[in-house]
Amino acid sequence: MRVLVTGSSGFLGINLIRSLLAKGVEIVALDMQPFEYPEKARITAVVGDIRDAATVAKAMKGIDQVVHCAAALPLYPPEEIYTTQIDGTRTLLSAAQQEGVQRFIHISTTAVYGIPDHHPIYEDDPLQGVGPYGEAKVEAEHVCERFREQGMCIPIIRPKSFIGPERLGVFALLYDWARSGHNFPVLGSGDNHYQLLDVEDLCDAIWLTMTKPCEVANDTFNIGAKVFTTLKEDYQAVLDEAGFGKRIIPIPAKPAVLILRLLEKLHISPLYAWVYETVYRDSFVSVEKAESRLGFTPKYSNKDALLRNYRWYLENLDSFREQSGVTHRVPWKQGALKLAKLVF
Repeated sequence: MRVLVTGSSGFLGINLIRSLLAKGVEIVALDMQPFEYPEKARITAVVGDIRDAATVAKAMKGIDQVVHCAAALPLYPPEEIYTTQIDGTRTLLSAAQQEGVQRFIHISTTAVYGIPDHHPIYEDDPLQGVGPYGEAKVEAEHVCERFREQGMCIPIIRPKSFIGPERLGVFALLYDWARSGHNFPVLGSGDNHYQLLDVEDLCDAIWLTMTKPCEVANDTFNIGAKVFTTLKEDYQAVLDEAGFGKRIIPIPAKPAVLILRLLEKLHISPLYAWVYETVYRDSFVSVEKAESRLGFTPKYSNKDALLRNYRWYLENLDSFREQSGVTHRVPWKQGALKLAKLVF
C-alpha cells in the first residue's frame, strides 16, 4: 500500500507515519515544513502547500490511499485557517479523484459540534463550529461529503483532543508547571468530564478505516478515550507523577474567562477562545459507533495518555526548551501566565 500523509511534519503526522511504517506501508509525506525526523530516509517527503494544485498532483501520483491530517490550527490567522481547511481539502480530493485513489481518510475534529447542550455527543448531532477553526472544519466535512456522493470512499474521523509523544502546545503549560513544582489552576470547579485521546489509539482508528471494507468505513466516526473521569482528577495524575505534592486549583470560570479575553486581545495570553471557553464544561463523545462498526478498542484512559505524554516531555525537554510557537509540536508561549506561577 502506498499512502500519502498530509501534515506529515506535525504531531499526528509523525506518529501516524511511524505506525504505518511498522505495518510495511510505503509513505509519501506532504507538508509545508521539511520532514526532519529519523524516519526521513524511509519515506518520500514532498515539501509544499496542500492549496497548491501542482504540488498536490505531484504528491498524489501512484497513491492508493490518502490520510489527510494537515490543518491550520486555531492560533493561525482566520484567512489561513479557512483556505487551508476548505480549499486545501478540495484540492486534495480533486487530485485524489483524478488519480483514482482508493480511499481518502479525512481527519476532522469534535470541534465541529461547537458547545453542545447535551452529552455524550453522537455523530448525527448538529454541527455548530465555533470560530474560524470550527467553522472551517465543518465546511471541510461538507466538501468531503460532496465527493463521497460522487462515489469516493471517504471515512471521516472526528477525534477528541489527542496527546502522546511529540505533543506539546497547550499541554506543555501543565507539564511545565508540574515539573517545576507548582500547583496548576483550572477554570471552574474541575468537576466536569473532559475526554481526551491518546494518539496511538487515534492511529489505530485510522488504520481500521483504511482496512475495513469500504461499505463499513465510508462513514463518520467519533474517536476518544473510553475511560476518563473529571478534568481535575485526570490532570491531578500529572502533578502526582511530578512528586511535589501539588494540587489542581479550581478558579471561578466567569471572571477568569473575562481576563483571558482581555489578555488575548492584548496578545499576551497563551490560550485561544476555544480552549478557555470550553475547558470548564463537559466535553465527551460517544465512541459506540466506532466500537461496533470498526472494532475500535482504545487502549489508553485519559490518565494513561496524560502520563505517557508527560514522561515523553521530561525525556525530551532539552530538545525544545527554547522553542515556542503556534503548533502542537512546540510549547505555546505562557505570556501573562508566567506571572501567575508566582501565586500558584
